[in-house]
Amino acid sequence: MSARSYTFTHAVTRKPSASITEGLRAVDIGTPSLELFQQHHADYVAALKSTGAKVTVLGALDEFPDSTFIEDAALCLPEVAITMRPGAPSRLGEAETVRQVLSELYPEVLAIEGPGFIDGGDILVTEREILIGTSARTDSAGINELRGKVAPWGYKVRELQTPEGVLHFKTDCSLLDEDTILSTMRLAESGCFEGYKVVLIPEGEEAGANAIRFNNLVVLPDGFPKTEQLLRDAGYTIRKVANTEAAKLDGGMSCLSLRFSPPAA
Repeated sequence: MSARSYTFTHAVTRKPSASITEGLRAVDIGTPSLELFQQHHADYVAALKSTGAKVTVLGALDEFPDSTFIEDAALCLPEVAITMRPGAPSRLGEAETVRQVLSELYPEVLAIEGPGFIDGGDILVTEREILIGTSARTDSAGINELRGKVAPWGYKVRELQTPEGVLHFKTDCSLLDEDTILSTMRLAESGCFEGYKVVLIPEGEEAGANAIRFNNLVVLPDGFPKTEQLLRDAGYTIRKVANTEAAKLDGGMSCLSLRFSPPAA
């Protein structure tokens, strides 16, 4: 039986918009180039498609500069899709923009209604549980509402703390397989991955932690040679995608897609 946490038939992405230069960022390290971002995004989509998955590419939304980071807008499980309630006020309307496409694939799309907030970037789904880190974008009220939404399917939700100064929980970690998590030292030291095998990111390459396991591939941001070699030596098939422009907006590999196998598939 395939691992539900990284075996997917579908992905949904959204093209970066011309307004991406107005996107949120924790630290200003430069304005992203739209043209270069579009090329990187196309390479990312090609990587997902290469596994045989059906990838839907939604049109750009100028009214939502950060909407290319579509993962924050929804959580897609095998049984149900749930639109999120992003913690940044400028992103509150994004969830509704993905509802329509998810409604075409899922018999039911639920919604986090508040008053709490939750971003998809703070949610790591493993084979045994759903790990969610509180952050500037996700609070305990949002996590508790999600816990209630997924309870009918027997999901266990565990609330954790995203390290200080880290935007999202998955900024610092990603799933590699059923039992293995790629993590920065600062996150792993919190003890949140007890019971899992942890592959530690080499010092100085912390931004490489935001990778994704997508079917047979580990899609890794380009520019982290020590992490790449570590994963290749461990037997993973690596596909590198340039990420310089998304990184200027605190974005990584996971942010750029919703990945799932819907019941209608």
